[in-house]
Amino acid sequence: MGELINYNGEGFLNEMLAEDSITLVDFSAIWCGPCQMLKPVLEEVAKTTDYKVIKVDVDQSGDLAVEYEIRSVPTIIVFKNGKQEDRLTGFMTKDEIIQKVNKYL
Repeated sequence: MGELINYNGEGFLNEMLAEDSITLVDFSAIWCGPCQMLKPVLEEVAKTTDYKVIKVDVDQSGDLAVEYEIRSVPTIIVFKNGKQEDRLTGFMTKDEIIQKVNKYL
């Protein structure tokens, strides 16, 4: 079972990314409708897979949004062992996310 972490700017994101084989970093915002729809989907992904899911609010962590060149929300960046592998933009179902991410296992 994976875990869902709400990143609040404390700690080092790079260290969190390097810890696990697959980490999904969800860049979202409270005011974003599709982001709110994606929240329970990502909770389910974290419960049913071994992926670590880190949620980053772009309004609270604008520096990370700039660093990772986030142009729209929701954007999920897929990391494997700390290396960026893929970028998923917009709302997706649990099955769509898992299908896209499983190719990196």
